[in-house]
Amino acid sequence: MTGDETREGVTLTNLDQPLFDGAEATKRDLVDYLDAIAGRLVPALRGRALSVVRVRPGQEPFMQKNLPKYAPAWIERVSVWAEASHRQVTYALCNDRRTLIWFGNQRAVEYHPALWAGDHFTHLVLDLDPPEGSESFGLAVRAAFLVRQALAEAGLAGAVKTSGAKGVHVFVPVEAGVPAEDLAAATRALGARAERVDPSLATTAFIREDRAGKVFIDSTRAGGATVVAAYSPRIRPGVPVSFPVPWSDLDRVAPRDFTVRTVPALAGAGDPWAEAMPAPQRLPADLVEEGHTIPVARVQAMHEGKRRARARRNES
Repeated sequence: MTGDETREGVTLTNLDQPLFDGAEATKRDLVDYLDAIAGRLVPALRGRALSVVRVRPGQEPFMQKNLPKYAPAWIERVSVWAEASHRQVTYALCNDRRTLIWFGNQRAVEYHPALWAGDHFTHLVLDLDPPEGSESFGLAVRAAFLVRQALAEAGLAGAVKTSGAKGVHVFVPVEAGVPAEDLAAATRALGARAERVDPSLATTAFIREDRAGKVFIDSTRAGGATVVAAYSPRIRPGVPVSFPVPWSDLDRVAPRDFTVRTVPALAGAGDPWAEAMPAPQRLPADLVEEGHTIPVARVQAMHEGKRRARARRNES
């Protein structure tokens, strides 16, 4: 039995197949979840170039950026020049429930939209990635409060959500028209300020071996980067979901609280992510100025990696 059916004009196939090893869920569970949460997830994706992570039976998960040639003509799309690969990439725009259900039928589990919509960037994002260990999420939560303090001291406010894995994401909506380089600079400055609040807990060190068991404040999610959307499932055991949490409740939840089975009821009739998001804010000039004095992490890490490699060769 394949469990085939049609929703929103989309023919769904193999609904009773396991979603992936360890999911404890079927493809039907994924589609049912996306259908139930579409009224919240689609607004988080609308107008944004979308990358998805798909998982096929017997294969490793893979990220798909280019919309496949076999995709229906009714899916809206946008063509973007990818500087890294020197090519045009045609991204889907998931602007409606029908498109979301089509992606669910393609076994797209994770939804990673761009941080820009239309012609402007909309959010500054800090991704808090804790070290491995049983207390990892609790450490990420503590680091999130460092970020919140740094934001408050800069006159800014943000919304917070679980990453759906072991970390936490802080989103700060910004006014339209911020140049990409200024947004990236402000992100670096906020990361550095949060680190200074408690350097024994958090670090902005991009090279993993330099983090010394601390929470990594990833301030590189700017420009062409993507971040998993609020309400997106993750390819993890039990299919957890990236879910918005009030700041007042953040230290009282765990990632396993939010799964494709629990989130539709937890979200209720409203949209907790939209309700938690402050109005767009102007970035303080001193924050942007400070950020421009901080080296770009990936570039700095590349040069440092080469320096260390030369040092090892000289020693040997």
